[in-house]
Parts: sequence; C-alpha cells; structure tokens
Amino acid sequence: MSTESSGLEAALAELPLVDHHVHGASADDLDRATFETLVTESDRPIPAYMTQFDSQIGFALRRWCAPVLGLPAHASPEDYLARRAELGAAEVNRLLLAASGVGRYLVETGYRGDAVLDPAGMAAVSGRPAHEVVRLERVLEETAASGVSAADLPGRFREELTRRIAGAVGLKSIIAYRHGFAFDPEPPGDREVVEAAGRWLAAGETSGEWRVDDPVLLRLALWAGVEHGLPLQLHVGYGDPDVELRLTDPLLLTRWLKLVEPHGVDVMLLHCYPYHRNAGYLAQVFPHVYFDVGLGVNYTGSRSDALIAESLELAPFAKILFSSDAWGPAELHFLGAHLFRRGLGRALRRWVDAGEWTEADAIRVATMIGAGNALRVYGLEEGGGPRGGVSHGYGPRQVR
Repeated sequence: MSTESSGLEAALAELPLVDHHVHGASADDLDRATFETLVTESDRPIPAYMTQFDSQIGFALRRWCAPVLGLPAHASPEDYLARRAELGAAEVNRLLLAASGVGRYLVETGYRGDAVLDPAGMAAVSGRPAHEVVRLERVLEETAASGVSAADLPGRFREELTRRIAGAVGLKSIIAYRHGFAFDPEPPGDREVVEAAGRWLAAGETSGEWRVDDPVLLRLALWAGVEHGLPLQLHVGYGDPDVELRLTDPLLLTRWLKLVEPHGVDVMLLHCYPYHRNAGYLAQVFPHVYFDVGLGVNYTGSRSDALIAESLELAPFAKILFSSDAWGPAELHFLGAHLFRRGLGRALRRWVDAGEWTEADAIRVATMIGAGNALRVYGLEEGGGPRGGVSHGYGPRQVR
C-alpha cells in the first residue's frame, strides 16, 4: 500500500472503538473442552468427530490471536492453548483487550454476569471506561424471585428497574429469545398483566425457576424500558438454539417501532445476521432505529468483510455502530474489534480507490461508525462517563 493511500487504514488502526454491546471477559483459566464450547453459539456438546478450531472463528483465532500471545500466526490449536495456559487468564485478558484498541465498553450484565468480569473489572483490566447495560428480563425475574404478589409485580418491577438503572447507559431486551418478534406491539393492560403474573408466579413457586417467557410479561418489561428513555437494545437474529431464527426478523418489529417513535427512545438492533439488510432498511426509514452486525463478525471470520460491506448498503452511516457481543474468552473481544476494523477499512478503501469517495470522507464515516455514533446515542463524552459510569479516561489505542 502506498504512503499516500494509508491515511484511512492508519486512522482506523488508531481509532478507540466504542463496543456498544459486550459482556465481560472470563477471569478463569479455560481447558480445551471449556474453551471450545465458548467459541460457538451452540449450547450442545461438541461431537467427538470435530473441533471448533475447524471453523471460520477457529481459523481467525489462530491467525490473529496467536501473535498477540507471542506465537507465530496459524499456531496449532495445541500450541495456542498451551500458551494460553502458560500465560494465565489475567495476562491473556490484559494482552488481548489492550491489542483490541477498544476505547470504551458498554457491558451487558444480564447473562451469567457472575461468571465473567463486571464493568468495573473490565475497566480495571483494560484501562478503559466501562458502563453497564441492564437486561430488562433479568430485573423482572429477580423481582419475582424476591417474593411478590401478582397484583404488586408491575409496580415492584418498575421500582426495581428504576433503582437498577442508576449509573447505567442503556437497557437490553432478549424478547427475541423468549418469544420472538411476533408479539402484540401495544403496551399490555393491567388486567392481562396481573393474570399472566399470577400464572408465572404460581409456576415459579412450584419449580423454583423464574425464566420469563410469557409474551404479556415480556411486553410489560419492554414498555417499562421505553418509559425510562435510555437507548434500548434488542437482540436480533443469530444466536444460540434458544432462538427460533425465523421469528427474529426485525421487520416483525415494524408496528412496535412505530408506536415507540413518539417516545423519543432510540432502539438499537443488535447483530441482525442474517437479517442485517432488513435492519438497514429499518434504520433508514425510522429516525430512532440503529443497528450493528456484531455477533456475526466473529463467527464469519474471513468472510466478515462481506457482512460488514453489506451492512453499509442502505442505512445512513450515522445509524450504524460497532459491537462484538463478546462473552468469556478475551479472544472474542479482540477478534470482534480486529475483524471489524479490517472489514470496514476494506469496504471503504474500495470506494476511495474507485474515486467514488474521498479519503477524508472515508475517515469521517469510519470514525462515526466505530465510535462517534455510540458516543452520541448513549450520551457519552470523551474523558468520562455519565450517570456514574466507571471511567478511566479515553486515551489512544494501546498496542503491544
């Protein structure tokens, strides 16, 4: 690459990304079996005839993560895992999070948050600000488990949610997992909420489990989130087998999005693969809708360039964000950022070289998508965090 054509790539390399939807890194040492279960979205046992290293993410991991840990690119899985064990989880996390160049983390704590680093832990390891995103369904489930009547559940839930979001920058719903998007878009009525709560609480008292999947109660949580006004994240599309993928097409949200629009709440469609083009359409036509292709980037590996390019087809560039959705191995945090930079840079470089864009415009758009849009939508400012978020400054990219 010529010196005169390296401005875009240099700008992307130094850009402190804002990972607007991520989970904590694992603080535990991981044996091979555990590690492999954490680099797939499947929750089933891995068949004896295969390894997750023989996948797009497995090859990407050996190519890009191995050098960060001091190994040659394409190191064997055995050598890679041996080096990982030799370094220990704390050093692996430090190296990979630093090399990611992420400048700020928005950490969703609702999925097994006690098994990974919390926002304060992520900030301490990375030296970068970390803020909490609160999962609505988890708050509702914890409210039910604390002991409450069906009639009191809606009010107690709203009180608990108000308490929990102090210091948070956003909310998250997993209604895609628990029911899908083919739900009544209207806020539920008081009577139907109490009836649904009665059934759920009775079942929970018998089983001791508080997994909310009733569509009425899920709508209660969703609309309570809207009432608070924070950016509201929704998982869309690809995920583990708990998702019925056909019911997570974001086009099914159209009527709900129209009802939300007057409330002035920004809706963040997360991941979206394979419905990312549909999400791009929604982000174009509704001013309060944003999207990313986060989770799909890691798992498409060397094909992630195409996914990222497709995400740039229709939506205004002010409506696209970066996320990794990493949970557990810090390799996912690093790869999410690395592959995103590479894919975005390659797409924009093609347009610059074809004379369709100027390099200055490409750098401006890359900065918007990688960091600026998230800083704007979540009300964040460089050098600190709103609402009591954990902050350690917003400095330049750390490199190993």
